[in-house]
Amino acid sequence: MSQRPFYLTPLIVATAMFMENLDSTIIATSLPAIAVDLNEDPISLKLALTSYLLSLAVFIPASGWAADRYGTRTVFRAAIAVFTLGSILCGLSSSLPQFIGARIVQGMGGAMMVPVGRLIVYRSVDRADLVRALAYLSVPSLIGPVLGPPIGGFITTYFHWRWIFWLNVPIGVLGMIFATRYVEQFVADRRARLDLAGFALVGFGLSAVIFGFTIAGRGFVGPLANAALIGAGALALAAYVAYARRTPHAIVDLSLMRIPTFRASVTGGFVFRIGVGAMPFLLPLLLQLGFGLTPFQSGLLTFASSAGALLMKTTAGPILGWGGFRRVMTVNAVASAAMLAACGLFRPDTPHAIILLTLLAGGFLRSLQFTAINALAFADIPNERLSKATSLSGTMQQLSLTSGVAVGAAVLETTRFLQGDPTLEARDFAPAFFVVAAISALSVIAFARMSPDAAASLSRGRRQAGD
Repeated sequence: MSQRPFYLTPLIVATAMFMENLDSTIIATSLPAIAVDLNEDPISLKLALTSYLLSLAVFIPASGWAADRYGTRTVFRAAIAVFTLGSILCGLSSSLPQFIGARIVQGMGGAMMVPVGRLIVYRSVDRADLVRALAYLSVPSLIGPVLGPPIGGFITTYFHWRWIFWLNVPIGVLGMIFATRYVEQFVADRRARLDLAGFALVGFGLSAVIFGFTIAGRGFVGPLANAALIGAGALALAAYVAYARRTPHAIVDLSLMRIPTFRASVTGGFVFRIGVGAMPFLLPLLLQLGFGLTPFQSGLLTFASSAGALLMKTTAGPILGWGGFRRVMTVNAVASAAMLAACGLFRPDTPHAIILLTLLAGGFLRSLQFTAINALAFADIPNERLSKATSLSGTMQQLSLTSGVAVGAAVLETTRFLQGDPTLEARDFAPAFFVVAAISALSVIAFARMSPDAAASLSRGRRQAGD
């Protein structure tokens, strides 16, 4: 391990996460204005979110191989550069296809930037310091979501939405400088070849299934062609499962799912994040199109979720050390889902103080769950399998967030259709919040099945550290 303070590497890596989180929350606040400027239906802007998340999911499986092959610092630094380039292209876009293409470029950078950054942290700190390191890693990245909604709303309301993407340029330059000077270079002793066949199967399968569900009912292709696309993607994913069982170095190592703590983190985390993934899409639309708020006013409310998440970070370790992972994650999954459902009760005359407190509490609870899920995933992973575990975990995270946007948009479209009014009204949003909250609550099944002493080494590390 490095002799540098254990918190130095997490804080440097967090620069990249700050940029990504700032970008994602800024664009969520600005989606209605972007839709107007590009002359598109606001619900169609879900493609701007899902294209980015899908790009992450497709390219994340190659991140572990790239880090092992070329070195963590080299890949991390290049990924920041690609993400920054994609941000510039977003700011220059003048149509929805151009915007989606630029978001895909951003996703290619993010697919390497975030998981390789996490991999650097996992390889740089002792297991006893992992929960604290993840908390340090999260603090600067959570500042992005806190600042993103009000900054994005202010820029969109008083200037132009294109400037929200050009903010990433100076942040990206700083990130590359810090990575060059302070991030350690880890290169695997044995460098496996890239599993091109597996990459093709996973990439096509995920793209076809998620894109097929996302464009369903939008008229981009006919119903039969859309069903064929989804079916072909499902067949490709099934083929990969069979392929991975007989391939020793498959790009996505499904054998990791045999590890109980990793399996609980991936499966429970996937279901839990579906509800969370819908929030950045649904909430700004509700506040701006349903309640008639400006982007700036909307951002001043939605930042409360991230503020709550930021407040939680100093308490995550003690809470998990005191209650244990299974008990905390089981109870907190239900409480977090309840906060999501509460958003469906908002009305135009709901006092803003009530909205702020609800979002603050929800952000606090969700952040606690994320910290526990991320720590649980790597509690029992051997060092030599960290790259594969990071890739699989990251892919599933992005797929769940993509699914959340798709589910939330589908319910919203269905409600609007049943109401018989093409204009989005505040009443149209409640079913979407209730559905994604119910799905998120189902994650309790995976967490309740864990052993009572799951991830005990992490909890012991916290207690021994006196935190």
